Amino acid sequence: MGLFSFTQELAMDLGTANSIIVNNVGKILLDEPSIVALDRKTDRMIALGEKARQMHGKTHENIHTVRPLRDGVIADFNAAEQMIRGMIKMATKNKGGLFSPSLRVVICIPSGSTEVEIRAVRDSAEHAGGRDVYMLFEPMAAALGIGLDVEIPEGNMIVDIGGGTTEIAVISLGGIVSNKSIKIAGDDLTEDIMDYMGRQHNMKVGERTAEQIKINVGSVLTELQDPPEDFVVHGPNRMTSLPMDVPVSYQEIAHCLEKSISKVDSAVLSALEQTPPELYADIVRNGIYLTGGGALLRGLDKRLTDKIGIPFKVVDDPLHVVAKGTGIALRNIDKFTFLMR
Repeated sequence: MGLFSFTQELAMDLGTANSIIVNNVGKILLDEPSIVALDRKTDRMIALGEKARQMHGKTHENIHTVRPLRDGVIADFNAAEQMIRGMIKMATKNKGGLFSPSLRVVICIPSGSTEVEIRAVRDSAEHAGGRDVYMLFEPMAAALGIGLDVEIPEGNMIVDIGGGTTEIAVISLGGIVSNKSIKIAGDDLTEDIMDYMGRQHNMKVGERTAEQIKINVGSVLTELQDPPEDFVVHGPNRMTSLPMDVPVSYQEIAHCLEKSISKVDSAVLSALEQTPPELYADIVRNGIYLTGGGALLRGLDKRLTDKIGIPFKVVDDPLHVVAKGTGIALRNIDKFTFLMR
């Protein structure tokens, strides 16, 4: 059947902020923001990914941009389905030839997902053309992407700070022993920055500008060894609507993110409390792995290491580690028992 096997295999990291599709040899086929632009009258998709992100906050009344995922779960079913379908089409460049290949997809989901949320992701993937749909929890995918052997009797702890959720999980013997999923993540940090700019500098900033501030001067420590230069923000004064230029320093951002980041600290401690002592000893020895976009915040590993006393390590390429792990799961569908159908 080698000649006529028309099964296409894809691994998908469906994230609140970005979605990544990997093929069965681990090559990244698509890495786009999880956002779609829809026509208000017909609800048809006009743009997807980066194109839609450029429209975000700049649309007129006939177009609206939607982020179908909120807090790691599907919030808008119709938009999510159109987005998944569009992304699969972009990744496979399937122009609807003579045979449309049957799709086998592995999708990773937050470890705190309820049955209903899991069902919504599965339905969306099936409606978008997935014949065989498998699910995988995000911390498990991250562990595979880092290159850990998840099936041995040894404890490893992953802290995955994404756009919508922060997932903290202890993994051993191919399963999640204890996990904590909190809805404080990249989006909340962006909102903190928007509030702060309004309160402190009397300046209106949108989501995209707040995201730029976070990337350029985002930090969780007020003293860094290699500090970034101040980032100048252009925007309107909230009272007078006259243009302003405000330089923002990383110390300011560290103060403004303090409240949200301390919730992440407490969640890590709470997950450690639930960890059996034998696995706890492994974690202290191996250290704790930081993945996801939030791991790129300056000083996060140092702050957590000082606070908790266990070494924290930011993994290589934290943004793509979950997608790579999902790709590894796709190649080992028959071997890994923790994949959910």
